[in-house]
Amino acid sequence: MNSEKIAVIGSGTMGSGIAHTFAQYNYEVFLVDKTDELLNKAMLQISKNLDRQIQKGTVQESDKELILNNIHNISNINNLPRNISLVIEAIYEDEKSKTDVFLKLNDLIDANSIFASNTSSISITALGTKSRPEQFIGMHFMNPVPIMKLVEIIRGHKTSDETVNYIKNITTQINKVPIEVNDYPGFISNRILMPMINEAIFALYEGVASVEAIDQIMKLGMNHPMGPLTLADFIGLDVCLSIMNVLYDGFNDPKYRPCPLLKKMVASGNLGRKSGEGFYKY
Repeated sequence: MNSEKIAVIGSGTMGSGIAHTFAQYNYEVFLVDKTDELLNKAMLQISKNLDRQIQKGTVQESDKELILNNIHNISNINNLPRNISLVIEAIYEDEKSKTDVFLKLNDLIDANSIFASNTSSISITALGTKSRPEQFIGMHFMNPVPIMKLVEIIRGHKTSDETVNYIKNITTQINKVPIEVNDYPGFISNRILMPMINEAIFALYEGVASVEAIDQIMKLGMNHPMGPLTLADFIGLDVCLSIMNVLYDGFNDPKYRPCPLLKKMVASGNLGRKSGEGFYKY
């Protein structure tokens, strides 16, 4: 087993995927969430995802138990060991909630440990200001984490070169590709992706074309693997709205205004795949 210990805060889709990936490359992982029920649900999903990898031949069946045993479930954050090398936060997109987590971790984890956030749009500089800004960085994994190769590495205003180099190195150790960007709203991935999705929703809202037509045009005409409205359902419409609000507030530019239809759908609870209905029914 790798001597470095990894803590992942949050066991949802992204957190469980990050834990899965580090465990697959023989890191000892401490997966943290509020309840045993959430953690057990995450472990069941990791097990199912490993079965898919086994079917595809990317993981050996004999390695499954070892990978699962590399993950330790922690339902009380105070029980984390102090000698964690890297903490990766992967809770929901709310700046205050994330900041509160890091403030608590600051007292629990060794002072030389590195803190990373998997945020998809919130300022890394703002998140790291109150904890350890030189050792704070963004590690924006893509969904599904075990499959997607990119990790967007976001350097905060005070992030040290040593922190960046460490994160780039550990990212390559788990067979991902680190690409460094600077700390501006939405970084690169969502600054480009989310306005495209938002514009597709505006096209639907204005009656330009149907859901199916918009998606098919982008798939067949632009060679996208899935249409923007299907992708929005996959990401979660609440997440899309949250990111658009970060862009709108961060740039004060009306081109980033969220479509009223997106706001209406989130308010109605139609969030996409996770709620059973978004632009499509599941």
